[in-house]
Amino acid sequence: MAQIALDHVDKVYPGGVKRVDDLSLSIADGEFMVLVGPSGCGKSTALRSIAGLEDISAGTITIGDRIVNDLPPKDRDIAMVFQNYALYPHMTVEQNLAFGLQQRKTPRDEIRRRVTHVAKMLGLEEYLTRKPAALSGGQRQRVAMGRAIVREPQAFLMDEPLSNLDAKLRVSMRASLSQLHERLGVTTVYVTHDQAEAMTLGQRVCVLREGRLQQVDAPQALYNRPLNLFVAGFIGSPAMNFAVAELIRDGGPVAVFAGHRLAVPDPLFAARPGLDGYLGRSVILGVRPSDFEDAELAEPDWPRMAVRSSVTEELGSEIHVIFTIDAPPVQHASISDARASDGDDEAIPPAGNKTLWTAHVAARSAIRPGLPVSLAVNTASLQFFDPASGLAIGAAAN
Repeated sequence: MAQIALDHVDKVYPGGVKRVDDLSLSIADGEFMVLVGPSGCGKSTALRSIAGLEDISAGTITIGDRIVNDLPPKDRDIAMVFQNYALYPHMTVEQNLAFGLQQRKTPRDEIRRRVTHVAKMLGLEEYLTRKPAALSGGQRQRVAMGRAIVREPQAFLMDEPLSNLDAKLRVSMRASLSQLHERLGVTTVYVTHDQAEAMTLGQRVCVLREGRLQQVDAPQALYNRPLNLFVAGFIGSPAMNFAVAELIRDGGPVAVFAGHRLAVPDPLFAARPGLDGYLGRSVILGVRPSDFEDAELAEPDWPRMAVRSSVTEELGSEIHVIFTIDAPPVQHASISDARASDGDDEAIPPAGNKTLWTAHVAARSAIRPGLPVSLAVNTASLQFFDPASGLAIGAAAN
């Protein structure tokens, strides 16, 4: 096992395209670190740079106690798991697992011991004589992981290894990966564009945008205390709701927007140093869908918002209530980039210069589409951002 450190790493391609921009990141010995961000944000390039598959343009990469900038991949003592499995189709599962060890002239008895141990660990014993074409997608991915594990490297590097699997299998494989990491304790760097994977797998998650580090923290800290609008809009599904609000004092601090008034709790106001300097000014207000509840089921002291539901999505365990507020969508590049995270366009905007918001409410709620409803808001979790910089107001950088 080994610590991995990137110190002011740049990767610039011919033509001046910069995929990694001054990236400094320290990954602890035995840590499971996830790199996440939109397509083209540089996460795979950063991973390939650690592996030695890309030459960096500036900075240093350290694995263990060695600077590895000039070391070829085979000398970095890492194992990589790719999105497309990269198995040898003419070899059996056993031969695929053993191949890397054979290339390193590992003694035959040791190869047999390691292959047997890993096959048992991953539930591949009954498939050892099969070739990849006779395996399911999940079984092939287990073989690819087994081929990495059998080498007993200092670190595992994984580049979207679950993206070719169906949704149900991805969930079970995420659980298997977590169990494997807990058992092996090997430093792991994992790349994904899927924030559900990032949040469930990572001990810490590194959010990238256009090659630059936005925030690195524990998953729940990213969700509860995003450092900027991009992280706030990217982490969480459905995405955080945003509106331009006026912060006023009316007995206490109040956020006023689109005809609604949300009192800001004193403990929250005090916990955001500098927020008092925005009294009488505009801020970008952020409200998570999970901070709503049907007013009939919510805490009696939560403020209410009277709205009309446009669409309800009944998901069994909860209901998504989609409604409009009477204010134009917030125009900020960070929000646009976060919502176009997979190259998709944003949702069709509602007519009349309004903004679509989403609320999560309990499955037992009687809210139905097209009706006036009262939604309660847990204002203890409100987020505030500077309209110019997009930085969270009063958030401490990590």
